[in-house]
Amino acid sequence: MPELPEVETTVRGLATVLDGRRLTRVEPRRPDLRRALPPDLGQRLTGSRVTGLGRRAKYGLIHTDRRDTLVFHLGMSGRWRIDPAELDKHDHLLIETEEGRRLALNDPRRFGSVDLVLTAELAEWSGFAGMGPEPFDITAEELKRRLEGRSAAIKLLLLDQRIVAGLGNIYVCEALYRAGISPNRAGGRISLERLRRLVPAIHQVLAEAIEAGGSTLRDYAQPDGALGYFSKNFSVYDREGAACACGGTVKRFAQGGRSTWYCPACQR
Repeated sequence: MPELPEVETTVRGLATVLDGRRLTRVEPRRPDLRRALPPDLGQRLTGSRVTGLGRRAKYGLIHTDRRDTLVFHLGMSGRWRIDPAELDKHDHLLIETEEGRRLALNDPRRFGSVDLVLTAELAEWSGFAGMGPEPFDITAEELKRRLEGRSAAIKLLLLDQRIVAGLGNIYVCEALYRAGISPNRAGGRISLERLRRLVPAIHQVLAEAIEAGGSTLRDYAQPDGALGYFSKNFSVYDREGAACACGGTVKRFAQGGRSTWYCPACQR
């Protein structure tokens, strides 16, 4: 599933084509993805001008001068394609600009979503209401407060969007490794000193992944077709049996319905 760095990279790629441009065609090519597309999507967006793009957690945002924001989630296999030579059966939303540029939202497994929300009401929208702060905004002190009294494993708590919004399995595994924290440790029992190592590790891992264009594992590609290369820098994710720099061996186990990778020798 595309995580925060992949969505951030996608938004930056879309901005080169959409920012400040008028939309001359917005055409849903099927009525639904994970859920139904807004029935008036084309009517409300065609003729509007894009006033900016952004991201909230793992959602991309396309703001328009009609006070509407298109909110998209890439699901498991979604990606935007810029100026595809031909459309295929998995291109489910088509957007064209006044310059003749074309964008297609491609999602073979259809686990993504597209919503249209009044810009002024984004914070209260059901998809965002109750979300925690962005990873780049949270401090160790704030994270300590949010973890207070929690007995669940830190790995699972960091994946809880109500605590921190936008973190996913790949980058939580990598950040916990860099901070030397076991994914099994109870979140509420982690000291502030250790969280002061973890928060910068989260920031660093995400920044490096964004710089590398994200991580391409199966379906993900940037809007211009380029792959994400952060997967070449994984220390533990998907590296079961590999040697750790500390001399230990990377292990994998099931945790909360997902695989977790870590080094038991240096993550305590």
